[in-house]
Amino acid sequence: MKRVLILLLVVLSVSPAILAGEKNKKKKKAKETGIKWMTWDQAQVQMKKQPKKVWVDVYTDWCGWCKVMDKKTFSDPQVIKFMNDNFYAIKFNSEKDDSIKLLDKLYVIKPENRVNDLAVELLRGQLSYPTNVFLEENFQNPIPIAGYQAVPQIEMVMRYLGENHYKTVKWEDYQKTFVGTWKEQAPPPPPASN
Repeated sequence: MKRVLILLLVVLSVSPAILAGEKNKKKKKAKETGIKWMTWDQAQVQMKKQPKKVWVDVYTDWCGWCKVMDKKTFSDPQVIKFMNDNFYAIKFNSEKDDSIKLLDKLYVIKPENRVNDLAVELLRGQLSYPTNVFLEENFQNPIPIAGYQAVPQIEMVMRYLGENHYKTVKWEDYQKTFVGTWKEQAPPPPPASN
């Protein structure tokens, strides 16, 4: 009987540790397989090593559609792969990121507007969230893309910019001929009832 109790205690004490380890592995894997978000400083360092286009997700903590876009669009495997292959991706909280040095210019949050000057510049004064901003390899020529983008819509935008179609084809013409292949991932089925 003592052996059974000892064995039971060992199993019960080890089980939570095993479960916690599995949960941490899943979180780590999700982080490793997600978009490789970086800071402005990290992107500038990487740009010197290997030039790449930049995708900036400009958001705020209070923006509901920003959260939906994170959950549905930026977690989609097709979006993740294309983003990581073609862009340096930056998450930019326009109301929290105090000071940012970009191309030898310092951008700060001014008390009168409570928004970082870089957000004002990138969004051309139209502070709307979410807004994604495309930048060329030299952090120049911002193209703001305002509003929520579902997976099928963001595919068209990302391919237009990431594959350099914007250099030779007008957006209106590209939209007419574009045939998308990305679909929103279906939500998981509800758990089976007993």
